[in-house]
Amino acid sequence: MRQTNKAGVALTAMAGVVALATFSMQVHAQKTTEQGIQEYRDMLADGNPAELVELRGEDLWAKPQGPKNASLEQCDFGAGPGKLEGAVATMPRFFSDAGKVMDVETRLVHCMVTLQGRDVAEITKKPYSSAGEKPTELESLVAYIYAQSRGAKIKVPQSHPEEMASRARGEKIFFYRGGPYDFSCASCHATDDQRIRLQGLPNLTKPEPAQAAFAAWPAYRVSQGAVRTMQWRMYDCFRQQRFPELKYGSQASIDLITYLGVKAEGGTMQATSLKR
Repeated sequence: MRQTNKAGVALTAMAGVVALATFSMQVHAQKTTEQGIQEYRDMLADGNPAELVELRGEDLWAKPQGPKNASLEQCDFGAGPGKLEGAVATMPRFFSDAGKVMDVETRLVHCMVTLQGRDVAEITKKPYSSAGEKPTELESLVAYIYAQSRGAKIKVPQSHPEEMASRARGEKIFFYRGGPYDFSCASCHATDDQRIRLQGLPNLTKPEPAQAAFAAWPAYRVSQGAVRTMQWRMYDCFRQQRFPELKYGSQASIDLITYLGVKAEGGTMQATSLKR
């Protein structure tokens, strides 16, 4: 009987050691994978292909276009006409001339319409490039505009009632469950240590992960060979949730970006960054 008990204790102890070792290997594998992805990004950082897109955007920014044959150099992103340094770190925000809260991309479209006299439907007909295509005009301009705020501290304002309402709606959308899989944004981004394939999923309800995520977009997606904007990021999250297609510049997209931007307060803008 004693021998049986000793054997049972030994087997239990051995099972515990095996379980601990397995857990340690999994943790080590996870850290190694994430470290490997970060090392890959670091190696590419000095030659980020997004720089070429930013240069194209700079040319488009100064190029007279549209029925008014005007450039975008007087576009006001909240810091004054033509002033881009640090501006996107304070967006989305309320604009009195438009009477609503706008993110960077909807504000850009607004300027293309009001300053250049262009048609909004034509501008937004194809906002994202497909595989193997050169970047769209919007992608190029957004990359350039964001690059002027690299290093700026994130401070999305909440002083106007419309700004507060946008954040509140964005939070509601973030936690709203629906679609064929009953998913929400929070299904992937409200818990620590979740992963999808090789990619860690940041908990966007916490300041530090929210800061890192918000600061990194737009980003050059190596797997797609293209610069992807924050509007695209929202669109792709909706796609993965199997929600109806998110319209470019929609109120829902602006509200979500506002919610995430407020969560990211105090972070440092890094766009245009590199993503897998």
